[in-house]
Amino acid sequence: MHSREQYLEKVRTEYEKADKQGKGRLLDEARKRTGLNRKYLIRKLGQPFRPRAKKGRRKRKASYDGPVVAALVTVWEIFDYPCGQRLQPVLKREVERLRKFGELRCSPEIAGKLERISAKTIDRVLAREKQVRRLRRNRNPAVHPLLYQKIPVKVPGDWDRRTLGHLQLDYVTHGGRCGAGEFVHTLSAVDIASGWWEGQAIPGRSQQATQAGLEALRQRLPFRIREVHPDNDSGMINDLLWRYCRQAGIRMSRSRPYRKNDNAWVEQKNWTHVRKVVGYRRYDTMGELALLNEIYALLRLYKNFCQPVMKLKRKTRVGGKIHRLYDEPRTPYERLLESGQLEKGSRQELERIYESLNPAELHRRIESLRTRLFERAEAKDGTTPARPRRRGPAPRISRWTLASRAIAAQAGWRAKTSQ
Repeated sequence: MHSREQYLEKVRTEYEKADKQGKGRLLDEARKRTGLNRKYLIRKLGQPFRPRAKKGRRKRKASYDGPVVAALVTVWEIFDYPCGQRLQPVLKREVERLRKFGELRCSPEIAGKLERISAKTIDRVLAREKQVRRLRRNRNPAVHPLLYQKIPVKVPGDWDRRTLGHLQLDYVTHGGRCGAGEFVHTLSAVDIASGWWEGQAIPGRSQQATQAGLEALRQRLPFRIREVHPDNDSGMINDLLWRYCRQAGIRMSRSRPYRKNDNAWVEQKNWTHVRKVVGYRRYDTMGELALLNEIYALLRLYKNFCQPVMKLKRKTRVGGKIHRLYDEPRTPYERLLESGQLEKGSRQELERIYESLNPAELHRRIESLRTRLFERAEAKDGTTPARPRRRGPAPRISRWTLASRAIAAQAGWRAKTSQ
């Protein structure tokens, strides 16, 4: 329709100046091209063009203006840039606490708006900030047939997702670009029922270091370990750890070989809780090991007490799409309290720790330790050690290779003398 109006506007200028025969020819041509009735075209071309007046659209007053957005961005930064679904319950619970700590300076009216804002509105309001900040993995382990036959295989459908104490374990390597030599590993553990995460940096992945790291995790957990579930890594599937688990009354299971999705819970935490925090640099000194454990001591408090997590309730396939339904985002600390499986002393200790935590101060301390860790890693001389040379006799060079090298050297010498 718009193109037709443009065409008739051009024809109108010729129609006004043409004589009777010329107007007839123009009407025939316009009828042929537009398909309109001849009488309608006479009325259309005989009247001056009057553009339609555009109706002004009334703008609705913004409910969440600049001060509200500024306060929302402040809370968003403190809690490490979560999505709207995870940030909404944080705002309802933490806004008044942050105002009490002096970390969020806003009026009661703005605080009320932050507590009422929806998840979709949060994502819409923060879309510009995300754009400005530019915010968005087969090994072949050694096989021990006899021990592997003793340890049962479990798939995700076999897990008890309501009882506390079922841990998935995994290594996160910190070898940088080179896997040669000894370097630090992170022993990462997550409870399936609550999402509670613990991390421990260990020197290498020996059996003794792994047992010491697991014992350190065991002492920090607020509940008893019922079962551990590593992948098929020989650092965890070995006689030493097997005997340790039997003496401690801990069951042991493993995932299927080459199926990383069997350990999906801990694999997810390896990215969000380890890689995003300490990166992919090489850490191979005792100073870096100590700094990593300092970071994990604060990170466990920040992630478990302040960061809500969502759990999948069900998946529904509609045509070619899968629709996922998640429960209400809650922190691992809240899920522990709601489970009703904690002892009275452990529950009181967790409540005492939560009341003493300042999320903003935790975030600042973690960022300070990260900066120190990165500076220490960059200041090292020769951060990537040379790969060891291959032993054995030197490879033989064929006479064809020697001849080609001689020809190339002779050609280079000729080019140099000609200049």
